[in-house]
Amino acid sequence: MTSQLTAPANAVLRVPPASPAAAAAYFSASLAFHADVSDVAAALAADGDPGFVVVDSRSTASWDQGHVPGAVHLPTALIAEQAGKLLDTSVPVVTYCWGPGCNGGTRAALALAGFGFQVKEMLGGFEYWVREGFEFETWEGREKRDADPLTAPVDSDDCGC
Repeated sequence: MTSQLTAPANAVLRVPPASPAAAAAYFSASLAFHADVSDVAAALAADGDPGFVVVDSRSTASWDQGHVPGAVHLPTALIAEQAGKLLDTSVPVVTYCWGPGCNGGTRAALALAGFGFQVKEMLGGFEYWVREGFEFETWEGREKRDADPLTAPVDSDDCGC
């Protein structure tokens, strides 16, 4: 008799993959909640209104160190007090914080959603904005660094994904 508790051959399949329908629902929902750094940059660089506003949820010291050009500075702790003055609830918001190891952009998105804003979080945050070679602003002016070949295509504008 074969036991139903037999361990799989590897840790990847210890928990079986979701059904195709469940996977489609999950990944579809994920795209509704997240925006890619490259997609945000392309939308901001295109002619006309991108249809959203970018919000940097970090402290003033972090903002001064560097931020996405055109972003609104709204630290998470000030959302309750200032979001209604700085943002329009009819315009979707894309939040970010430091990087993938920081959940500040998530906390800001949650707070903004609680005040009636449509919101997405920019995956990778400011770290990946800079690592992918996009221009950023500091208190001293604009800067741009070479793209990190581990995070962005260096010979193309499109990663193909």
